Amino acid sequence: MLDEASIKERMQKTVENVRRDLAKIRTGTASPAILDNVFVDYYGTKTPIAQVAAITIPEPRCLAIKPWEKNMMQAVEKAILTSNIGVNPVNDGTFIRLNMPVLTGERRKELAKQAKGIGEDGKVAIRNIRRDENEGLKKELTGKGHSEDELKGWMDKVQALTDKFIAEVDKVIAEKEKDILTV
Repeated sequence: MLDEASIKERMQKTVENVRRDLAKIRTGTASPAILDNVFVDYYGTKTPIAQVAAITIPEPRCLAIKPWEKNMMQAVEKAILTSNIGVNPVNDGTFIRLNMPVLTGERRKELAKQAKGIGEDGKVAIRNIRRDENEGLKKELTGKGHSEDELKGWMDKVQALTDKFIAEVDKVIAEKEKDILTV
């Protein structure tokens, strides 16, 4: 049978993944989310930077990172340099500062294209959920005395959920594109 709550939950998780992935795209303003994929070598273990340092935003286009242990300054700086986030760290002995450069028009267009790609991936994931649910319904209901109209009705409900969540992804992408392209 159709488990709408399960479908909604899976599709909502996909939308949240899209939001999380979009947060990592740099828009010219400082956001700690750009450091989500930066891992520091913390005594032999790859550890997210947020677990070894405090990250603050002292200015709109600057991140300040203060490691909790003084001896981690070089490790944090090295992790940022090797992470390929496009920002060079400035170590002043107490803080590591990341000054976000102003984005060029060409770079903004590239980032908007990247955001659209993330959105498309999210839509594909939602459509895959729809496909899986429809196939499950067909297998479950075929030969069990259910009419084709019942099956069609349930498949229409799955399609309605799919349309709703794809529209939500489109809205999230439009907001991010506006944010990226605003100078």
